[in-house]
Amino acid sequence: MRTMTLGTMLFAATALALSASAQTTPSAPAITRTIVAATKLPSVVETPLYFKAVRVTLQPGGKSSLSAANGILYQLSGSTEISLGGESKVLGAGEALFVAAGKTSRAEPRKRRALDFALLAAETELYRTMAPIPDLKPGGYDLNLTRVTFPAGMPSNPPHHRSGAALYYIVSGTGANTVDRTTKTRGPDSLIYEPFGLVHQWGNPGGEPLTFLAFNINPDGVAAVLPDTPAKAQ
Repeated sequence: MRTMTLGTMLFAATALALSASAQTTPSAPAITRTIVAATKLPSVVETPLYFKAVRVTLQPGGKSSLSAANGILYQLSGSTEISLGGESKVLGAGEALFVAAGKTSRAEPRKRRALDFALLAAETELYRTMAPIPDLKPGGYDLNLTRVTFPAGMPSNPPHHRSGAALYYIVSGTGANTVDRTTKTRGPDSLIYEPFGLVHQWGNPGGEPLTFLAFNINPDGVAAVLPDTPAKAQ
């Protein structure tokens, strides 16, 4: 198996009418969000969970097998034939597939790169979150991989936090990530971890769209992103 591991995924704009005789101001390009793979987990508290991401590069004629905890395989470029549970599926660029814990997927390239996001029980990887994902409570959770695109020149969105946690992977463009009033530039291949309670903002000051993947885990029925600062526990 040839793999290379890396550490490892809401708003609208309106136009105002100036006057009856004035031209209507065109609306700004909207942020787009596409859930590319998702599942529901009945429970997440049996063992501490970590985030990780693995990049797999396969040359024509090569093959790879992957067996891990609950994860999502995302095709970055080219196409790959995935065999899982006796069935085969070809993933094209921008497509994704959920792989359940205990299942082994076998990949044979039609070409290029894939990115695997996963939830881990304790296991040593080249990159993973340093501590278990915090504040996971008993009950069901949603697990999904969402592709998000910010248009060029998009101002930072309002402060917000996660109801669970997320791991971001920037595919293209450059984002501005603000935490504690400090803004950092995040470019392609950046990985950003957002645990529960981290109040932050994202914007795109660049001249090209910003596209990233968000590997989200959040309580069933609760939005992945919540406004402002989380309420303190009583």
